[in-house]
Amino acid sequence: MQNIKYIIMVLLGGTMYGTMSSFVKLSYTRGFNAAELSFWQAMLAAIFLGICAIATRKKSNRKLTKKGILPLILTGSAIGLTNFLYYESVSYIPASLAIIILMQFTWFSILLEWIIFSRKPSHVELLTVFLILIGTVMAGGVLETEHTTFSIKGILLALSSSLTYAIYIVANGRIGKGVRWQSKSMAIMVGSSLTIFMINSETIVTANYFCGEFALWALFLAIIGTTIPTALFAAGISKIGAGISAILMTIELPVAIICARIVLGEYITPLQIAGIIVMIAAISAMNHYKLTKAKR
Repeated sequence: MQNIKYIIMVLLGGTMYGTMSSFVKLSYTRGFNAAELSFWQAMLAAIFLGICAIATRKKSNRKLTKKGILPLILTGSAIGLTNFLYYESVSYIPASLAIIILMQFTWFSILLEWIIFSRKPSHVELLTVFLILIGTVMAGGVLETEHTTFSIKGILLALSSSLTYAIYIVANGRIGKGVRWQSKSMAIMVGSSLTIFMINSETIVTANYFCGEFALWALFLAIIGTTIPTALFAAGISKIGAGISAILMTIELPVAIICARIVLGEYITPLQIAGIIVMIAAISAMNHYKLTKAKR
């Protein structure tokens, strides 16, 4: 039986991630934007994780080397783009729809591994992709006439964030395996903040930061949206395994939908709830299949 403590850690990390889109959208009503929020979220997280890395350093062969830091920074570029594009998307579409589109990273990951590493998807994975697409159509509300008006720009931004998230997951699973999670996470967040700054430098530099409220938002997103979940995943996933963790992390979807309902008052129909259930069931079933197959 798996240790309940580590299961709770992974669930809590996924829950924290799931709340972010609603709170980011709420921050827009205070006059903030995706560029400055995503940049300072990544930058502050890099600082906090750097402090953590220094405080826990010890003589080990798992240190971050000069040769290994560039791939991690490039990996961080992918998650930096993910956060910026995702946060930008909720400016145009409901947070509940944005998270549904973001979850397409599941089949994007399968597609990337097929294209880049020639790992042909199994029949179970193809069936999962089909069910995810069906669930997305249902959960997105496109079958209901009163909810058919969407921002194409918002949808494309969310879909782009899904693709960059898939790139991040594929890269993160293959890079920096021998590096301590504190140092690895710090390097990734440095890459994330650098990338966001490069594409939004004018907005970030000219923004007014002499505002206590912005500091609170930035700290909240950095701590709750990045630093703590990173630590929880690092501690929990290594104990219970990636397969079970991937199943548990699907909690991000229902949490995001519920949070959008409570925080933003977004309306969720029964058909959308059914679509969400289909997506969660498909993703969980695929990861359970992978886990069972790996144990054989």
